[in-house]
Amino acid sequence: MSDIMNIYCDESCHLQGGAERVMTLGALWCPLDKRREISVRLREIKQQHGISATTEIKWAKVSPAKVAFYQDWLDYFFDDDHLHFRGVVVPDKSVLDHDGFGQTHDDWYYKMLFTLLKVILSPERKHHIYIDLKDTHSAEKARKLHDVLCNNAYDFDKSIIERVQPIRSHESELLQLCDLLIGLVGYTNRGLTSSSAKLQLVERMKVRSELSLVRNTLLKAAKVNLLIWEGGDRV
Repeated sequence: MSDIMNIYCDESCHLQGGAERVMTLGALWCPLDKRREISVRLREIKQQHGISATTEIKWAKVSPAKVAFYQDWLDYFFDDDHLHFRGVVVPDKSVLDHDGFGQTHDDWYYKMLFTLLKVILSPERKHHIYIDLKDTHSAEKARKLHDVLCNNAYDFDKSIIERVQPIRSHESELLQLCDLLIGLVGYTNRGLTSSSAKLQLVERMKVRSELSLVRNTLLKAAKVNLLIWEGGDRV
């Protein structure tokens, strides 16, 4: 087993303001030496459902016509022992008091990314972290996140967190799978019910995980690890 862990991170509705109050962050991880095997299998499932291997899978694209495909991707996540997911849900961004804590929204955002990742990081392993390349600021975001994570983890020589790198989501099935899992958790915590296909996937994830998706798991829960963040001590 590889001593390097690949971690794929994404988020939903993380910007300050906006109509959507619920913010979701997620991290999907697996050993580096299993990355190719998992990616190939996810592409094969696409092709089995008549989807091009190069098509980008996103939660926003979930539709009744392809719900069986998304169920197969979700089942593959649960069936592969090398895949793990952690999600952090912020129920209401509008109540955040950044001024009271002497921070900007960006400061808080990086703290939340550390909150997401700190239970995944282990001093006994090396970690390669990949974030979605969204815009021209992604490289700067990656550098800042690398610094924040290393400082908070006392990893000053960057021997534990070796790499934080933006990648294009359409080129990474693992980042696409992370987007799907974030979407499931976010949809549930927003109380949305407008899409029958998305509701089917939510129910599938609840059954497979044996979780409500709206409550905290144990801190060390391995397969699906969730934190509904209320600003308290549990990080």
